[in-house]
Amino acid sequence: MHASPDSILPQPRPETDRSPAAGLPLTRRRMLQWTGLNLLGAAAFQAPLARTMAAASPAAPSPAPPLPALQRFPRMVHEYFVDRVRAIERKANAARAALETRVDAERCVETVRAKILACFGPFPAKTPLRARITGVVDRGAYRIEKVIFESRPNFLVTANLYVPQNRSLPAPAVLGVCGHSDIGKAIDAYQSFSQGLARLGYVVLIIDPIGQGERLQYPDANLRSRIGVGVREHLYAGNPQFLVGDFFGSWRAWDGIRALDYLLSRPEVDPNHVGITGNSGGGTMTTWLCGLDSRWTMAAPSCFVTSFRRNLENELPADTEQCPPRALALGLDHEDFIAAHAPKPVILLAQERDYFDVRGTEAAYRRLKRLYRLLGAEDKVALFVGPNPHGFSIENRQAMYGWFNRWTGQPPRVTEPDLTIETPETLRCTPRGQVADLDSRTVPSFTRERSRALAARRPSRSGPDLAGALTRLLKLSKPGSPPDYRILRALPSRKYPRPAATIYAVATDPGIHALVYRLSAARLDGRPPRTRARAILYVAHRSSDAELREESLVRELIEAEPESVFYACDVRGIGESEPNTCGQGSFLDPYGSDYFYAIHALMLDDPYVGQKTRDVLRVLDWLRAVGHPEIHLAAKGWGALPATFAALISDAVGQVTLKNALTSYAEIAEGNDYRWPLAAFVPGVLHELDLPDCYRALASKQLRQIDPWNADPGRPAPSA
Repeated sequence: MHASPDSILPQPRPETDRSPAAGLPLTRRRMLQWTGLNLLGAAAFQAPLARTMAAASPAAPSPAPPLPALQRFPRMVHEYFVDRVRAIERKANAARAALETRVDAERCVETVRAKILACFGPFPAKTPLRARITGVVDRGAYRIEKVIFESRPNFLVTANLYVPQNRSLPAPAVLGVCGHSDIGKAIDAYQSFSQGLARLGYVVLIIDPIGQGERLQYPDANLRSRIGVGVREHLYAGNPQFLVGDFFGSWRAWDGIRALDYLLSRPEVDPNHVGITGNSGGGTMTTWLCGLDSRWTMAAPSCFVTSFRRNLENELPADTEQCPPRALALGLDHEDFIAAHAPKPVILLAQERDYFDVRGTEAAYRRLKRLYRLLGAEDKVALFVGPNPHGFSIENRQAMYGWFNRWTGQPPRVTEPDLTIETPETLRCTPRGQVADLDSRTVPSFTRERSRALAARRPSRSGPDLAGALTRLLKLSKPGSPPDYRILRALPSRKYPRPAATIYAVATDPGIHALVYRLSAARLDGRPPRTRARAILYVAHRSSDAELREESLVRELIEAEPESVFYACDVRGIGESEPNTCGQGSFLDPYGSDYFYAIHALMLDDPYVGQKTRDVLRVLDWLRAVGHPEIHLAAKGWGALPATFAALISDAVGQVTLKNALTSYAEIAEGNDYRWPLAAFVPGVLHELDLPDCYRALASKQLRQIDPWNADPGRPAPSA
C-alpha cells in the first residue's frame, strides 16, 4: 500500500475548477490575486461553520491543541536569493556604466546576443511551415485570414492574419504575441491592437500561445484543459522539459520566429518595416524575441520590462517561459534583450499601477538611453508609462501606434480607430476550436520522445563517474573547513521520541542554515558532545519538527539503533525555513513560493535540489567534525533526493534508508501526470543519468527502499 501523497505538490485542478469565481478563467492576474485572497475566503467560511457545529454538538472534552509549526526562519531563503541577485545586478550595472565609446557599445550588443542564445538555444532546424488558410472574414477595410502553420513537424500554430484592403501594398507588418488570456488571440485587448494596426494600414499576424486559445496541450474529451488554461498549462508542460535540457520559453520563442518566417513569406508585407508587440506574457515574448532574431525593425513590449531583482524583491512569481535558465548567472536582465535589438527603434510601454515595477522600467530605460546614445541612435529608444493597472490599455496602444508610424513614415500622433470586436468563434482557425482535433502534437509528446531518445544513448555510470556527473549537474563544489553553527534556545516538549532535543542551525551557504535536531535523553544546551558513536541523520520531507512526532520511520530507526545518536534535518526551504512569501499560504501552489525559488535557482544555474544537496553534505561534514565516524543517512519524500545525491558523494555515509523516494525522472518526463515540484528537478539530468543509476550504486551502502513514490504518488509504482 502506498503512503499518502497529500504533502506532495497538489495535482492541478481540472479546467472547470480553475478559478475562485465560477466561470472565470485563471489569468496570470487572477492567479496573483487568488494567491493572496484564498485563505481569507476560507477563514470567512470556516469560522461561522465552526460556531454552528459547536452549538449543535454536545459538550465533549477538548482535545489538546496541535503544536504550532516551528518556522523561525521564514525569510531566510528569500533574502539569500535577493542578496545573490543584487550582487549580480551591481556587477552588470558597473559593466554597463563602464561603456564609453561606440566600439564599447557595439561590443556590448554582440556580447549580450551571444549570452541570450546560450540561454535559449540551440534552436531546431527550420522545417516546412505547411501553412494553410482555413477561412477568411471580410470587414471591408481589412480582412482576417484564419491561418494554421507548423512551427515544428505536426506542431500546429493557430493565427489570425489581418490584411488591410484598399491600400497600396506591400505594407509594414507587425507580429502580435499574446499574454495570458484563456482565448489567446481572441481576447478584446489583443483583437484591439491587431485591428487597430490593420485599420492604420499594417499587416498583422497574431498567434495563439502554447496552452491558450486553440492550442491546449492537455485537452479532455470536451476539448477543455484538464490542467487549467494559460499559467497552469505553461508550468505543467514546461517544468518537465528541464529534465531533458529543454526550455518552454525557447518553444514559445521558436513559435514567434517561425511566425515571422510566415509573415515575411506574404507578398503583402514590406520586409523593411516589420515590428513586434505584445503585453504581459506577450511583452515577455516581445522582449525575448528582440534578443533572438535580428529581422525585427521596431518593437514595443508592454507591461513586462523591469528587472529580475525588482520581481524577486517584490515576490512576483513568473511563468516558466519568463525565467530563462542561466540568465542571471550570465549577468543578463530584461534590458539586455532590448540592448540586443539596438540600435533599432524600441519603445518600452509600462503602467503606473502595474505589478511589473515601473521603477525597474525607468531604470532600464535610462541605461538603454545611454547605450543608444553611444550608438548614435538616442532618438530610437523611448518610454511611455500609462496611468492604469496591468494591461494593454488604449493609452499604451496609441503610444505603440504612434511609435510604429514614426518609423514607417506615417503621422506619429494617432487616435485609435473605431473597432469592432469579433466573437472568438468568428476567429477560430479549427473546426471546434482546438488543434487537438487535427491531431497536433503536444509539448509533452516531444518531451516524452526526447527522454526516450536520451535513454537509448545515455552512458551507464557508476562509482566515481556517477558521482562526478552528479557534482557537475548539481553545481557542487569541494567543501572547505567544517561549517560554523548556532545553538538555538531549548523549547518546551515537542513530543519527540526522546525526551530532549537541541536544535543547531548549521551554516551551509552565506545566509543559509540547515536546521538540525539532536535528540537525547537529557537536556543539552551546548555544543554536541564529542563521541565516536554512529549517527543517524534523517532528512525531512516537509518538516523535521512534525515528522519527529508523526513519521513512523523515525521511531523505527531509533528503535533499531538505540546506541546511535539521532539527528533530523530541515534543508533550506522546508520546515523551519519554509518561505512565507509570494502570498499567504502559497507554498504548495503551482505558482507559489517553492516554485518561485526553484525557478530563480535555474536562472542562477544553481539548481534548488543541488542547493539542498549542499545542505546535506555540509551537515555530514559537521557530524564528522563533532566526532561521528559513520552516518546512517535516512530520508523521506522530497528529502530523499538530496539525501540520495549526498550519499553517493560523501564517504561519511555507510548506510542509506529511503522512504517514498522518487522512482525515476524519466517517468515524469515520459508520463501524462506528475505531482513532484520543480524544486525536485535537476536540469538536463536525463542527458547524463537517472535515479535508478543512483539507487543501484547505493547498494554498496546497504540501501533500503521503503514504498517508493512514482511520478504521480498514490498510484502503484512500476515493478522493478
